[in-house]
Amino acid sequence: MLLAEFLTRVRDRGEYRSQEEAEHVSEAVLWTLATRMTPEEADELAARLPAPLDEALHRDRGCAESFGREEFLRRVAQQTGARPRTAEWDAGAVLSTVADSVPGGELDELLSRLPVSYAEMFGRPGRG
Repeated sequence: MLLAEFLTRVRDRGEYRSQEEAEHVSEAVLWTLATRMTPEEADELAARLPAPLDEALHRDRGCAESFGREEFLRRVAQQTGARPRTAEWDAGAVLSTVADSVPGGELDELLSRLPVSYAEMFGRPGRG
């Protein structure tokens, strides 16, 4: 998927005012997701995303952290300056678009490495 298409989908799903806002939110959500992934997992996902969004998955970070959905949303909110409820909306807009960009088997593998509660943010409730 090309960058313009990815950001248009995020903008429409998140009801953002501009492509720039959609890009900012996308980078924040992807960076937060990357903190939960090993560098190898992040590289695999980055290969499916358009530049420069793929760079959000390669930012300097330590080892993969383990945290649940609420902490994920708190971190997204911290990155965007939003409230946690808004962060949930933001995460859903971005991660459901990520799910559109990743083939089914790869998405299943990604979701299997995350808590089940994340699947809904990817638009795939009941999977994980």
